[in-house]
Amino acid sequence: AERTAELAAANAALQREIGERKMAEQRLFDQAHHDSLTGLANRTLFTTYLTQAIARWRRRATPTFAVMMLDVDRFKNINDSLGHLAGDRLLLGIARRIEGCLREVDTAARLGGDELAILVDGIESEKDATRLAERIQIAMAVPFELEGKEVYASLSVGIVIMSARYEKGEDLVRDADTAMYRAKEAGRARYQVFDVAMHDRVTSQLQLESDLRRAVERDELVLEYQPIVELRSMRLVGFESLVRWQHPVHGLIHPSDFIPLAEETSLIRPIGRWVVDAACRTLATWRSAGLARVRMSVNLSTQHLMHANTAHELETAITDSKIDPTQLQLEITESAMMARGKTVETTLSRMRDLGVSLCLDDFGIGYSCLSYLHELPISMLKIDRGFVQRVGTADERPEIVRGIISLAHHLGIAVTAEGVETATQLARLRQLECEHVQGCYFAAPLDNAAATALLREPPIW
Repeated sequence: AERTAELAAANAALQREIGERKMAEQRLFDQAHHDSLTGLANRTLFTTYLTQAIARWRRRATPTFAVMMLDVDRFKNINDSLGHLAGDRLLLGIARRIEGCLREVDTAARLGGDELAILVDGIESEKDATRLAERIQIAMAVPFELEGKEVYASLSVGIVIMSARYEKGEDLVRDADTAMYRAKEAGRARYQVFDVAMHDRVTSQLQLESDLRRAVERDELVLEYQPIVELRSMRLVGFESLVRWQHPVHGLIHPSDFIPLAEETSLIRPIGRWVVDAACRTLATWRSAGLARVRMSVNLSTQHLMHANTAHELETAITDSKIDPTQLQLEITESAMMARGKTVETTLSRMRDLGVSLCLDDFGIGYSCLSYLHELPISMLKIDRGFVQRVGTADERPEIVRGIISLAHHLGIAVTAEGVETATQLARLRQLECEHVQGCYFAAPLDNAAATALLREPPIW
């Protein structure tokens, strides 16, 4: 009996040890395969489940599955304003709400930061996946309590449905990610389902970015020049230089199709430098040819203006071309004014000291903060074409254009109206005592040869 008791005790101890070892192994597995903050699956486990789902689909295509990528909208703002601990608590709360929307067969994961993913398994159609996305958006509509404050958070969601075009899980994740960014571009707090056209657009954009990086060194950028006319005398007094891209395959590309990409990829600075240099060289060429003295307006992006070396680059362009600095005018937007800092103010002050004038472009469509009209060395204000083109139509709001011109004149600032296309618009702007005009009524942007010809034989408008 004593021996039996000893064996029973040893067996019980062994069972406990086996149980503890299994628990330890499970803890190690959980730590290796789950996110420590939210308890959701981590990237490793999510990838494993996704690989298994693809293998099952290969054997039997129905039911199918979907992959969702989710990103917390403006998460950085919460971290910056309330702190990283509050950000962590928000992620934890979001994870719980997402879990509350899932079925047992679905897997939610945190891939890193505020990037979340869901494997939506065993679905019959795309509609099953979009219904889940809608349930999650509804769950997110209730505010979170963080640091004693009510905080609203939303998710941008991208969805991709498994199909024969996918060989690897990473391709599904890539395309769900693409759809998620499309959701952000569409306004956030929504979902987008991936389609092949999205992939084609992304591929095209990547190729365009690669080509754009070489455009400056390959001398593919060109300037066109739109005349600026003094309204009182109807005399040509200047040009606005406008960059174009002469792509070897796609032909002439207008700035609206590549400048946003340049701003996203920091290519805007080398392009901006090229534009300034080329505009200054053009002025120097016209001076050497004995042509009439005119002013050249050059658009300067916010990124370019905020760079510490911009003032030096502008001075170098003026010095190297030996032009009169008063012939150069920099056009900057209201958003650039709102980004004011020491670097911007130093650049503007140095330009003013050199004699370079400053024009505030597209006035009326941005922040329209009146203080910087008084505080900064602005000598010209350009009314956005959207206001000008309403002149003479049922949508005309004459008090807006009249108010902008009156305000500028009271501050000693001259006004240019862009986008002038009709005699009615021209007559109304003359009544309002606008100083300068530009637009297709006079001429569309011209290449160098046509602009030079215009200077040789100034037209009578």
